[in-house]
Amino acid sequence: MGHDDGPGHRVLAGPGGTAADVLAGLPGADLTTVQLEVARRRAARLSAADVRRRYGTDRFVAPSPLPFALLRRVEDTLLAAASGFEAVTLAPLTPLGTHSVVTGLAQHRVVPTGRGTEVVADPTTGLALEAAARRDGPTPVRLATVQRVVRAQQVAEGLFAHFSLFGAVTAGRDTGSLGFEREHVAEHARLMAAGCRALGTSAVELAVTVLDPRFASLLDDLDVPVRPYPEREGGRGGYYEGLCFKVYASFGGELAEVGDGGFTPWTRRLLGNAKERLMTSGLGVDRLATLLPA
Repeated sequence: MGHDDGPGHRVLAGPGGTAADVLAGLPGADLTTVQLEVARRRAARLSAADVRRRYGTDRFVAPSPLPFALLRRVEDTLLAAASGFEAVTLAPLTPLGTHSVVTGLAQHRVVPTGRGTEVVADPTTGLALEAAARRDGPTPVRLATVQRVVRAQQVAEGLFAHFSLFGAVTAGRDTGSLGFEREHVAEHARLMAAGCRALGTSAVELAVTVLDPRFASLLDDLDVPVRPYPEREGGRGGYYEGLCFKVYASFGGELAEVGDGGFTPWTRRLLGNAKERLMTSGLGVDRLATLLPA
């Protein structure tokens, strides 16, 4: 929900709007002090019964209904399939603005904290930050992880605000003639297919959207089944560039969407270097767990 509709419009049209202007203009340390004090005062008014009631009704804090052992098995299988990628353990928080400034997602889709950070909504954003910190010279940086993430947008009934994602990135330098892109879209296509096959898929394919005609030739080198997906809307508008795809897999039934990937401008923005390139991909751990045969 944006600030121009619903409760946001009502609150910000009154004194809350002025207060928001004042708070947004405070230095970071001062704002943190105010936010922590507000949280302290609000928490001081709560009882243990209040906390218990909130636990039973707040979609952000309810535990996953999926068996722990099943999720762990999927996570371990996907990480084992990521040969050539260094597995890293990311923090559950990223700097405030990571998702909106770096990836272009709306800020209200992530959960901010009172300390100048925000809860991770996608592991590839944290991987991009770490890859940017490690970029030095011509050798690409390959990182992978599994992370529980939180997203603030409304979801359909029965779905949770938190779930686990497997993510991978390859960060490197432009080598000319789409050389980096050709090599690493194939690398990530194989990674997505290998993860699904290790879990026992009977079929896997990529639905590819070409955002830049120059990238169409990259599909010739993929050894994973591909179909065109020109009608895709999500991922356009600056989130992905050049080419993006969705991953579909079958575990005995119809093909179902289980992942996503594509080239992004994130490390280029983070490092201020037009020659930087980044390929990202990911698979839904919870989604795959629900598709596996019992």
